[in-house]
Parts: sequence; structure tokens; C-alpha cells
Amino acid sequence: MPKSLWLLVIGMMVNVTGSSFLWPLNTIYLHEHLGKTLTVAGLVLMVNAGASVIGNLIGGILFDKLGGYRSILLGIIITLASLVGMNLWQGWPYYVVFLTLVGFGSGIVFPSMYAMAGSVWPEGGRKAFNSVYVAQNIGVAVGAALGGLVASFSFSYIFLANLLMYVVFFLIALIGYRDISADSSRQTSVLSEKKVIRNKAKLTALLIICAAYLLCWVGYVQWQSTIATYTQEINISLKQYSLLWTINGALIVLAQPLLSKMIKRFEENLKLQIILGTIIFMVSFGVASVSDTFEWFAISMIILTIGEMLIWPAVPTIANSLAPKGREGFYQGIVNSTATGGRMIGPFIGGLLVDVFSIQVLFMTLIGFFIVSLVLSSIYDRPLRKSSTLPYPIQIKSQ
Repeated sequence: MPKSLWLLVIGMMVNVTGSSFLWPLNTIYLHEHLGKTLTVAGLVLMVNAGASVIGNLIGGILFDKLGGYRSILLGIIITLASLVGMNLWQGWPYYVVFLTLVGFGSGIVFPSMYAMAGSVWPEGGRKAFNSVYVAQNIGVAVGAALGGLVASFSFSYIFLANLLMYVVFFLIALIGYRDISADSSRQTSVLSEKKVIRNKAKLTALLIICAAYLLCWVGYVQWQSTIATYTQEINISLKQYSLLWTINGALIVLAQPLLSKMIKRFEENLKLQIILGTIIFMVSFGVASVSDTFEWFAISMIILTIGEMLIWPAVPTIANSLAPKGREGFYQGIVNSTATGGRMIGPFIGGLLVDVFSIQVLFMTLIGFFIVSLVLSSIYDRPLRKSSTLPYPIQIKSQ
């Protein structure tokens, strides 16, 4: 793996460690500390994620126009300023304002990080994106584990820890990313081209798989919102809930060798990886729907983690394979904004269903979403088959 990719991996790990102090506990903070309903908490997280969607799209365009270094620094500076404000004003409605700005700033960063990863190691295929994905989950494991412990003392320390980690990320980016650049032949501005879409088949395929990706994220994000609150209601402690995310991140890191052996049988079929991952998601939520102890939720989380290990790295790999020259950032922006869109609408949908109906109705609805996702994943490459001149992303080695 190139040195430049290692720097991106380390930066991503520090970035996500900081944010993981906060995001698993957002709903709990809004509901229990600020006294808001689950529906209101869902709306707040929807606004935060909506700002991230805008940041994702702008960040992808900025990558193509200005390069990754400037785009990442801009996003970090916006986030840092917002975190300073969050440390000074934590009440309602200031928390909402700063959380929204944090979403926008961090949203700018992510597509540039993924696009740079694909650019600095194009021959790595899935490995480049999987490395960034693993780094994210190391951050999740460390941040979530420490977050629950720190929050047991004071939520104010959570905001401070997030700020300090982002300062470290800023220094890594400022010093380490200056000399990282993509192939200049692939750096053309999206804004300067009159034809944004040269090949409609590629974009259509991307949008279909992203629709499936969105539905998976709507389900996944429930673990950070409605399920998080539900565990508190059935007397699972905050430390135990945070431990679930530690299990998630640790398993993603430690199970990589086993996963690599497992997917060798279908390493050239990314579509099959996504389909299998979605089926595993369905099993996970089926287990969660009948869970009432920490041990059963831990089993459900382990199953969920296996599914995400198959899906999450595969989608940006497909996007990278479909992206025309000079539009890598734009395509990664679409993928990241899709994931963020799921995080945006997921908490609101989940909170509304639980408030109006019950947690069981939510689980049944989510399994229905996964079925729709399966259908979309199975047909996303049909537009590509109509043109023999287009590459098949399902033929890309996942390595």
C-alpha cells in the first residue's frame, strides 16, 4: 500500500475516532438531556445529515476543481469552527445549529478522502477503498468505546474530545496531504464541462445501486437512533450500548483475513457481495426484533457487521469504476451523499414509526426496505449490458 494511502488511512481513523465520541450518543443526548421526543431527535439528525449531503456533493465537485488537499482543509476548518461553538454552547437550539455545521464541514471531507484513495492507488481496486473503510471502523471502535465511558462522567467531555481529535486530524492533513495529488490527466473540472453526463448508462447504473445503498443505510442508522434509545428503555446501560459499536469496529478490523478468504470465491462479483450483505442485514434485524438482552443485541450486531463488510466497500468501488476521467470526486460525492441521505431520513422515519406504532413495526418496515434493496441490487447493471463498450463493475476484482 502506498505511503500516501497510509496517510489517508491514518487521517480517516483520527477523524472518525473523534466523531464517534458523539454520533452514537446524539439521540440519547437530544432525548434524555435536552428533553426532546424521538421524532424531534430524528428531525435534528435529519437536518444534520441533510447538511452532510450538501457537503458531500460540494466536496466531490471541489475535489475535481481544486484537488483533494484544499477541499479537505476547507471541510476540516468549517468543522473545527463548529466544534468550538458546540463546546461553548450546548443547549437548545444552539446544539442543532452547530451539529448542522459539523455535518456540512465533515461532508466536504469524505468524498475527497475516498477519491484521493482511488487516485493514489488505482491498481489496488477494492483494497484502496477497503483500507479507508477499515480505518473508519477502527475509529468507530475506539471512539464509541471511549465515548460511552466519557459520557458517563459528563457529556461536555464528549464535545471536548471530539474537538481535540479534529485538531489532530487538521495537523495530519495540513502537513501530510500537501504532496498527495491524483493523476493530473484525470483532474478536469466538472463545472467547466458542458456535458456533465457523457454516458447515461454509467450514471443510471450508479443511481440504481445508490438507491439500494440508501435503503440499507436507512436500516443501519436505526442502531444509532431508535435502537439506541430502545436499549436504554430495556435497561441496557450506556456503556453496554457503546460496547456494541466497539464490537462492530473491532470485528471489521480483526475479521479482514477471514473475509478475504471468504470472498475469493466471488471476488470478481461485487453485485453478489452486495446482495449477500443485504440478506445478512435482514437476518440481523430479525434477530434484533426479538432481542431483549445485551447478549442478543451483541449477536445481532455481529451479524450486521458481516453484512456491512460486504456492502460498504463495494459501492464506492463500483462508483470509481464507473467514473469518467475528472469526475471521480463527483461520483464519490454521489455515493457519500446517498449514505448520508440514509442517515438523514432514517432517524426521522424510525422515530416516527416508533412514536406512532411500535419498535416491532419499525423492524418489519426495515425488512421490507431490504427486500426492495435486493431487487435494485440485482438489476443495477442492466443499463451497462446494453452497451458493449462500457465496463462491467461486477467484473472488477475486489481483491
